[in-house]
Amino acid sequence: MKPTAAAATRALFGAAFILLALSAVLAGYVPISTWTTPICWWGYLLILDALLEAREGASPFVGRPRRFAAWTILSILFWLPFEAYNLRLRNWEYVGLPDDPWIRAAGYAVSFATILPGLFLTSAALRSFGLFARSRCRPWGLGRRGERVSMAAGALCLIVPPLLPGAIGRWLFAPVWIGLILLLEPLNARRGRDSLLDDLRRGEPGRALRLMTAGLICGVLWEWWNFGAAAKWIYHVPYFPSVRLFEMPVAGFLGFAPFALEYYALYRAAAMLWNGVVGGTSRPGGGATFSV
Repeated sequence: MKPTAAAATRALFGAAFILLALSAVLAGYVPISTWTTPICWWGYLLILDALLEAREGASPFVGRPRRFAAWTILSILFWLPFEAYNLRLRNWEYVGLPDDPWIRAAGYAVSFATILPGLFLTSAALRSFGLFARSRCRPWGLGRRGERVSMAAGALCLIVPPLLPGAIGRWLFAPVWIGLILLLEPLNARRGRDSLLDDLRRGEPGRALRLMTAGLICGVLWEWWNFGAAAKWIYHVPYFPSVRLFEMPVAGFLGFAPFALEYYALYRAAAMLWNGVVGGTSRPGGGATFSV
């Protein structure tokens, strides 16, 4: 499908944003390189939006602006608990941030707002190219007992790490990354919330595989664009800390795939509470299909 002029313009603006931010990093121009991460991510979202409109005839931005606004709000709300965990587990910290607390808060907001859209639009773009569309597996389900065990395990993954002494708890951020999946996916399946477990019961793992791939892609982009930024995060992950790609210890990249599944599980749970605004991950408006 031929892209519209508006879509092409959004793609050009997105590319210009990324080029501007990366040029500022190379030039050491701190007033812009301080904002490298949000500038690059909003540019990336514009490019993905244009790509999806070109391939599927509907813009996630323009077709359903209220839903996209809801995505950005939920993106921030979903991330804040992980920041709360980090206050105890100390796996990362932010450096080079603006001194003014209001500007710093704005920077957090515009950065955190891109997480959910970045994951979902990347997955949708992969789907538009047919990635994992024909993937099949043996139909598999947890059953009621398995669901209870999963939810109990998820609750333990979320509760135990911050209760332990800091020297031990800092090794246990990995269970936090999977805890919400174990807790929420059975609940989503029971409530009919378009869960990944339902996909597996049908023998269709494609959506989960796309989300995990999107998580890895976004993880590499997060770390690349963060690496040279004047305001950035640095890691204190205890697993093989000397073996790094950008700022991230290589072992930490294993967390990005389940992180995408976690955001999806959170989104499906939230969709029931905010269904009129959030909508689903299926129809953005104008009758055009959109899914991750």
